Amino acid sequence: MNSFWSIVWWFFWCFAFIAYLFALFAIIGDLFRDRALNGWWKAVWIIFLIFLPFLTALVYLIARGRGMAERSARAAADTQAVVDAHIREVASSSPADEIAKAQQLLASGTITQQEFDHLKARALS
Repeated sequence: MNSFWSIVWWFFWCFAFIAYLFALFAIIGDLFRDRALNGWWKAVWIIFLIFLPFLTALVYLIARGRGMAERSARAAADTQAVVDAHIREVASSSPADEIAKAQQLLASGTITQQEFDHLKARALS
């Protein structure tokens, strides 16, 4: 019976440690993402995270948690905008654009007539 509870206790501490690491990396990522915070303040937060890790992480999450969430949401929105722009750029080529690109490749000798016919058929389908 004692062995079972020691295993449960060990799993609990492993979970707590991994959760702390996630919080620590989120805090460090947020520190470097924040453009409004002075470099010296960033260094102070990092030093305190090294010497008083749990207390500093708790204070950081309480004091700067709202800004942390806003910066994270803004970064996610920026990333999504970049991905959407890339998808629109890649997907927006018309069949005429595809055939024109294939024609240029054929004219430059990069592809053969058979490959051009295949690309043209695929663009028109």
